[in-house]
Amino acid sequence: MVETGVVSPFPVVETERLTLRPYRPEDAERVLAIRSRLDVVRWLDNPPHHLMADLDEARAWIETAALRELDDPSDVRRAIVPHTTGVVAGTVLVAPLREVEGGHRGEHELGWHLHPDSTGHGWATEAAGVLADQAFAAGHRELVIGMYPDNHPSAAVALRLGAEDLGVLPDPWYGGESRQLRLRREHR
Repeated sequence: MVETGVVSPFPVVETERLTLRPYRPEDAERVLAIRSRLDVVRWLDNPPHHLMADLDEARAWIETAALRELDDPSDVRRAIVPHTTGVVAGTVLVAPLREVEGGHRGEHELGWHLHPDSTGHGWATEAAGVLADQAFAAGHRELVIGMYPDNHPSAAVALRLGAEDLGVLPDPWYGGESRQLRLRREHR
């Protein structure tokens, strides 16, 4: 695992219900359990969807997440760990957005995904709110929340966070059309 002496603008956070922390090698089984499910992965990127195949791939994903953050402290993925279970429920992230043509306008996305056994508890909303607040404290002025137009559960999370719904628009980052929302500091 990558270890650094760098102080992250996204430190570990403990709320009354959750811990948000960097992924650890011992999380590989749960990462595999989440990212090997089509009902999760189908919402994360454009087709063809890649289902994680084995623990080696899960370990590599964890290592890549750490390396991305080391390279760019504003590119973070955090494990959402509910205190009631102690099991990783899913991921919340802030990541730079690159346009389909390869350009980067300084925009960052806020995103999340959970294992289906961890939905319905408000954990995604709580975790995304905490990470958004950290991003705003670190200097971000707004965060993009984009999703497939029919991803109603994620849209509900974004609206609970106070995001402004811009509707279904051409997507400059992933191509095609997506439902786009913007979360600004003043929305929190």
